[in-house]
Amino acid sequence: MFVSGNLALDLAGTLKWRRDTPEETLDSPDDLDDWLVRAGVLDTPPGADPADLTSARRLREAAYALVLAHTGGRPLPPDALATVNEYAAVAPVRLALTADGLRRTGPVGAALSDVARSLLTLLSETGTTVKECAKPACTRLYVDRSRGARRTWCGMQECGSQAKMAAYRARRRA
Repeated sequence: MFVSGNLALDLAGTLKWRRDTPEETLDSPDDLDDWLVRAGVLDTPPGADPADLTSARRLREAAYALVLAHTGGRPLPPDALATVNEYAAVAPVRLALTADGLRRTGPVGAALSDVARSLLTLLSETGTTVKECAKPACTRLYVDRSRGARRTWCGMQECGSQAKMAAYRARRRA
């Protein structure tokens, strides 16, 4: 699930298969709580509510639109840019060093602020290659940090292994 190399790209990936049959993985506030913890944004579930879920989906769609425009060399959509900047302006997650290590706490708005900030940083970096998975049905975006920027799939677990198996089967049939 976290193969994109950036929090905002991983959030964008929570709506899978956008072109064919979209699969929503943020179905409930509990799903958002779970995602924020598994992504490492917060250490404990913040207790998201339906408004938080709507907010997270709004940020997700703005991030996706910005990255597609950026990677396509097109102007950034003003409404998506305004949305991401709005989220980034909120106070970020609170960090505290405890005897048990670093603790990340805060409300959903703070967590989404960190996600938005990660996107702004990514889009402002020069020399960073962001791609969309080469599997035709997959719409996941990822940072390509491979040598020579030759990575093709969002991840080997799902898309890469399927593509390699299909190529292998095609060679065997030929």
